[in-house]
This record gives sequence, C-alpha cells and structure tokens, in this order.
Amino acid sequence: MGIMNEKAMERIIQESVPGKQVTIAHVIASPMSDIYERLGIDDRGAIGILTLSPYETAIIAADIATKTADVEIGFLDRFTGSVVISGDVQSVETALKAVTETFCSLLDFTTVPITRT
Repeated sequence: MGIMNEKAMERIIQESVPGKQVTIAHVIASPMSDIYERLGIDDRGAIGILTLSPYETAIIAADIATKTADVEIGFLDRFTGSVVISGDVQSVETALKAVTETFCSLLDFTTVPITRT
C-alpha cells in the first residue's frame, strides 16, 4: 500500500472593506470638449471629480456640492462612489472644498487635498 502525498491547497478570500474616506477630489479647470461629450454633460466650464467610500455617500456629497455652489451634477453613482459636477472653476472648487470639509468635520472621514489640472 503506497502513501499518497496530497499537496495542501491554500485558499485566500479577499474582501473589500471600505473605510470612511474621500479618495479623489479633483478639478479639471479647462477640459477639452471631447471630455464633456464622452461624459454626456453640458460644457459649463470646469469639471469636479469625487470618489468616496462607502459608496452611498456619493449621494450626500452631491447634495452638499449643489447646495454650496452653482454646480450641476453630471454623474452620480452610489454603487462606485463616483460624483462628477460641473460649473465655473470657482464654483467647482468651492463645492469640492465644502464636501471635503463637511465629510472630515461632520462624518469623521479621511480626506485628500483638492488637486487641479
């Protein structure tokens, strides 16, 4: 009777556990017209981009942004935590600043600096 060598199989299970964070807060000050067209939004000047986790907080971010400055929601996805807003450069920057500051102070989020291209 022979002894069978069984190779041990290691099984790894990965799980995504999002923290409370704003991972991107970015202003595109002068986007090329192609970007508006591909996003399916009107050219209003600048574009602001936010990504957040937990993902559902994208709804709160969009609410804060539109109540704070003259911006429009170009895209909102509560399943990925993505928000795209548009407006003049100052309004987009004001909106992103309000979102990041509110999330940090009120919701105890980790935030990132607002970047700009």
